[in-house]
Amino acid sequence: MAGVVVFEGARHFRLRLVLSVLAGQQIKITKIRSDDMNPGLRDHEVSFLRLLEAVTNGSNIEISYTGTTVSFKPGMIIGGQLTHNCTGKKPIGYFLEPMLYLAPFSKKKFSIIFKGLTSSDTTQDAGLEAIKWGLIPVMEKFGVREVELHILKRGSPPLGGGEVHLLCNSLILQPLTVHALETPKMSAIRGVAYCTRVSPSVVNRIIEAARKVLKPTGVEVNITADVWRGENSGKSPGFGVTLVAESKRGWRIFAEGTGVAGSLPEDLGEKVAYELLEELTKSAVLGRNQLKLALALMVIGKEDVGRLKIHKAQIDELFVWFLRDIKNIFGTEAFLKDGAEEGEDNYMTVAIKGNGFTSASKKRA
Repeated sequence: MAGVVVFEGARHFRLRLVLSVLAGQQIKITKIRSDDMNPGLRDHEVSFLRLLEAVTNGSNIEISYTGTTVSFKPGMIIGGQLTHNCTGKKPIGYFLEPMLYLAPFSKKKFSIIFKGLTSSDTTQDAGLEAIKWGLIPVMEKFGVREVELHILKRGSPPLGGGEVHLLCNSLILQPLTVHALETPKMSAIRGVAYCTRVSPSVVNRIIEAARKVLKPTGVEVNITADVWRGENSGKSPGFGVTLVAESKRGWRIFAEGTGVAGSLPEDLGEKVAYELLEELTKSAVLGRNQLKLALALMVIGKEDVGRLKIHKAQIDELFVWFLRDIKNIFGTEAFLKDGAEEGEDNYMTVAIKGNGFTSASKKRA
């Protein structure tokens, strides 16, 4: 592709870089926090660039003296075995989630061990259970069958000490075309409540509180306790919960949360259970936090139109920006059709024509 696509600001930093690799399109990101008291890239963003460099071959990254501009010329995805120390204040999920976009189209199988925080006090970065039960099943719908995530050690903030192994054995030429136009009925709610270096009773208190909220739904609720002790439980005390609603066809929608200093396990269990119910009322086939992965896989599918039903509440500023990024990098537009014509006022259908991408590593292999 000719030319360099220029972006401004730190928004969607990881996604823009990942899309750039998939499209083979050179990008330049300018004005990264240029008005900040502390301008430029953060430690975790530099660490992410190093990870991207490690899983590709021939990528060229140039960072300006002030750190406010990054030029990125993508190379070929090669994968392989490596260990990445997640520096900065971000959890492992921040680094791991973008790898899901690249792993299936690699030359060699991905086998990465991430070291760092396994959870975070904020919910903007996907937690490990969310990736395992919420994002990897999305990949399965697109034909990526063998992706595994193993938690070897938990590491709660602030000191971390966690270790996680991502394994992708499924190397495919291109994603399948997906037509998901029905709102799935949820048949079960599953979940995992975990704790590190605190009393195991904490987990039971989270589960009880969540169950109480979810009981009126009438579906089967099964939340597992995951208690970590000893040297595999990291360096800090902590607890958290991930809840996943599942349909018979394998679509899943999730909500997650982590306990913060001074918070009660009961409050966390209740809060996440209510968040899951809210997510279900404002979702169609996928939850808000799964949409970007699905849309990216639709764009690089074969030259056929994939369609996905979404809830109007999911169309927010980030969603629109992501579609703009796709258009700028791939030249592909998404078409939104209002469901009101079919009497579904709250829903829309996103249609995207795949650009016939074939994994570059397969072409040259």
